[in-house]
Amino acid sequence: MSAAIPPTERRVSARVGAISESATLAVDAKAKALKAAGRPVIGFGAGEPDFPTPDYIVEAAVEACKNPKYHRYTRRRLPELKSAIAAKTVRDSGWEPDVSQILVTNGGKQAIYEAFAAILDPGDEVIVP
Repeated sequence: MSAAIPPTERRVSARVGAISESATLAVDAKAKALKAAGRPVIGFGAGEPDFPTPDYIVEAAVEACKNPKYHRYTRRRLPELKSAIAAKTVRDSGWEPDVSQILVTNGGKQAIYEAFAAILDPGDEVIVP
């Protein structure tokens, strides 16, 4: 068995070393600092609401965690969720998506990453207004 690498010799890859601070977390930190200084702030930064999760949501999450159906999934095993997303889209916007084209992700950033990874190649330029 090899000895542990001393902290002074540890390194991370250039890719990981080049990662900058999350803009979302930077904005969130600034909002928290302003709030701590007594300034009125409505924070939309990090997805951390300033109110507790309603009991019915906590209870539903606990029940879902107890159900083996939800222990591990692949995206193809979520027809009920995809149908619910389609129904909400129709209700909210009037547009009816094809359920087979709905992609379930673990959040908005992941959805954007997956969309760009599917259509962009290294060197492509993306212009965001």
